Amino acid sequence: MHIIKAQEMMEGSGVTVRRLFPFYRDRLVADPFVLWDDFSIGEGAGFPTHAHRGFEAITYLFSGSMNHADNLGNDSTVKPGGAQRFTAGKGIEHSEMPGSDGVTTGIQLWINLPQSMKQIDPGYQQVNAEDIPQQVINGVTVREIVGGHSPVQLKTPVRYAEIRMTQGSEYTIDVDNGMQGIIYLQNGNININDQQLSAGDAMQVSQGEQAVLRAEESSRIMLALGKPLHETVRLSGGFVD
Repeated sequence: MHIIKAQEMMEGSGVTVRRLFPFYRDRLVADPFVLWDDFSIGEGAGFPTHAHRGFEAITYLFSGSMNHADNLGNDSTVKPGGAQRFTAGKGIEHSEMPGSDGVTTGIQLWINLPQSMKQIDPGYQQVNAEDIPQQVINGVTVREIVGGHSPVQLKTPVRYAEIRMTQGSEYTIDVDNGMQGIIYLQNGNININDQQLSAGDAMQVSQGEQAVLRAEESSRIMLALGKPLHETVRLSGGFVD
């Protein structure tokens, strides 16, 4: 299990992100996942209209609100605990702008589409917080953003979850079904299999591995697991070919 660290940078129009990947244009750090941005959007900042192709993306909010508007005619605003999914497929143009005053925070995750699906029609889905399944056990709250009984729909098999842990709680993750991915610490302080993570760190995990999480303080963790495609990729701005 290998730890990778996010790097702070600017994106869009005045948006600060902690980017976990990509840092290479021709290979994926965590196949099938393409991009991971932990974003913070202040007043006057955002992502004006731009184009995408060749992947799917999920924007999941922690605070504030985010308006998505696209050339398919979709125009809606998601609030904390909700998700917006778009399928870029053969091409989509959209904007993502904060829908309220204050700071908007969350994660944007890009998931690669296999070559056989690169030219599918684009699409969009919004799922509000109350519709995302949530379970609380022994001080651990797990929200299944994708997978399980979540209504969020992707073209490829993925498990994506927000895990909130109270101080002193434990949670075990078993990686199976041919999946691999990351366990990302968004805030707090956790120990995974006796390795310490700080905010902005992620541990890469693979099929057959078990990760035992112990929270040193109240923490938010994001889990992303998917089946690797093992395909060559070319990243160019908002295009994944």
